[in-house]
Amino acid sequence: MMIKSNQKTVKEKINLQGVGLHNGIEVNLTIKPSKPNTGIIFKRIDINSNNIIHANFKNVVEPVLCTQLKNENGVTVSTVEHLMAAFYGEGIDNALVEVDASEIPIMDGSALDFVDAIRSAGVEEQNEPRKFIKVLKKIEVKDGKKFISIEPLNQDLIIDFEIIFNNPLIRTRRKEFKFSNDDLTEIYNSRTFCLYEDIDNIKRMGLAKGGSLDNAVVVQGSKILNEDGLRNRHEFVYHKILDCLGDIMLSGNRIFGHIKTSQGGHALTNKLLMKFFSDKSNWGLENLENIEKQNENSYKNPVAISA
Repeated sequence: MMIKSNQKTVKEKINLQGVGLHNGIEVNLTIKPSKPNTGIIFKRIDINSNNIIHANFKNVVEPVLCTQLKNENGVTVSTVEHLMAAFYGEGIDNALVEVDASEIPIMDGSALDFVDAIRSAGVEEQNEPRKFIKVLKKIEVKDGKKFISIEPLNQDLIIDFEIIFNNPLIRTRRKEFKFSNDDLTEIYNSRTFCLYEDIDNIKRMGLAKGGSLDNAVVVQGSKILNEDGLRNRHEFVYHKILDCLGDIMLSGNRIFGHIKTSQGGHALTNKLLMKFFSDKSNWGLENLENIEKQNENSYKNPVAISA
């Protein structure tokens, strides 16, 4: 099992530069090591005060085309999902993320640059056990034909994602990703995408000012406008799994559970987390070391079954 039981942070400072997908602004991003039990914290260094934003599902606002977080003073940071997915996959529990603009850089539209940077810096294990959220009962959220659900699963995370597009190239696709034994490479590599006919509407909303074929896959009819085409045959649905992984990381701890969704997205995942955590009987916290000890003890001292 690739899930390790101690918390982790980055070994050294990481510096990255890029452009915001939606605001089009050049941004500098610095990821710094952080102490155990601090979680992921964003800091807007272009603002002098009230500039700390905690990476938590309760702070999500207007999750349209990206995940935006807002603190109690109204300070926001947008498009956190790909970086959060990199933190999830690479096992980073604690980090301080400093940015000098209101959006995380989109890089190439995937999580690849973040993952490479984390691996180059190295990961440091900390002397505090990692806690896991255990799903105790099935919770579901429906929105017309769209739905998302989470149900119990022992010591693993599965994301079963279906996309349905009225487009001859994307069509309906469904993939299941199992965290413990599936390779994350193609998930990390998969870029954000859009339909060519939606671009004008997105721009009218004041979004995608930094969007280009360098950081998004654009589909026109049955044609991909990017010169090199797709990076893998499941890139569309894998990118949705990447987004989901990043949004799930906003629960504050890694989750043991089985997620199933059709036509899901940032808003639906956030609604699921809100509903799931609203009732304490839906979930519990587990320490992997304690689980392993319990398993060991039950193996050493099997319960006698009387006839």
